[in-house]
Amino acid sequence: MVRPAVLITRRIPASVAARLEPVCEVELYDGAGAMSTEELHARLAGKQALMCLLTDRVDADVMDAAPGLRIVANIAVGYDNIDCAAARSRGIVVTNTPDVLTESTADFTWGLILAVTRRIAEGERLLRRGEWTGWALDFMLGTELRGKQLGIVGLGRIGRAVAARAGAFGMQVAFATLDADASRASTGEPSWTRLGLDELLSTSDVVSFHVPLTPATRHLIDRRAILRMKRRAYIVNTSRGPVVDEDALAWALREGLLAGAALDVYEREPEVHPGLVGLENVVLAPHLGSATVETRTAMADLAARNVLAVLSGAAPLTPVVA
Repeated sequence: MVRPAVLITRRIPASVAARLEPVCEVELYDGAGAMSTEELHARLAGKQALMCLLTDRVDADVMDAAPGLRIVANIAVGYDNIDCAAARSRGIVVTNTPDVLTESTADFTWGLILAVTRRIAEGERLLRRGEWTGWALDFMLGTELRGKQLGIVGLGRIGRAVAARAGAFGMQVAFATLDADASRASTGEPSWTRLGLDELLSTSDVVSFHVPLTPATRHLIDRRAILRMKRRAYIVNTSRGPVVDEDALAWALREGLLAGAALDVYEREPEVHPGLVGLENVVLAPHLGSATVETRTAMADLAARNVLAVLSGAAPLTPVVA
């Protein structure tokens, strides 16, 4: 009996590969960075399953390179790298990896909030340059969080987990949802306040984004939105890079319209807007939100279990398109 073939576009933990290998013929791409479109086409030919990352663009042409393709398992929560309409029309299952990265991403979001409001990264850079001359009462003062408002844009799994940690820092929580059917969104904890987006932006001291990338959320934060924010507010983005217009953000920070920003995702990854790189009041992280050994292993393992389920004729565990 011929075993189904799986292409995996990046290195994965050995324990996950061991789950697949008894059942599938596994081809693992272990080159540096993402493979080219041409190589992806060539390697995918004859495969029944694809395990990929957000950096892999899986469009109709890629799918057509493998007429027998049955599943695209994205090792991520987001899936805007996949043409879901094309997959649906071809009967290809698409899955993602929700839940398993919620807590690690929420923890990391709070790390960014603390880093930017207490100027931790800025202080470390100064110290490493040898410019610290000693303690002073008014040296490198940051902002306290207690008594301030945390604005959560998008109250999904990660947004709720971030909001749940706010009490430990004495912050009040307000949230806005972008669901067309507002009744579908949970109202969260009784102490959390639901606001429209404009009101949330104008009243929050820290605004954290937890929305998927859609046409409605692309450049959700532009010059117009920033001008509605408090002059001493902070922006934190661990969702998708294009949610924030980086040109607008760089302009606002240069003009002193915001106190600072902390970003883990970017419009054109791995490129970072040059107007942000030189600013001291910006914390820049290289897409580390889910980057723990435990979480990244769990993400890959969930993708593998989706592949095995579909190839065996069972229902996928976490379908986006089924």
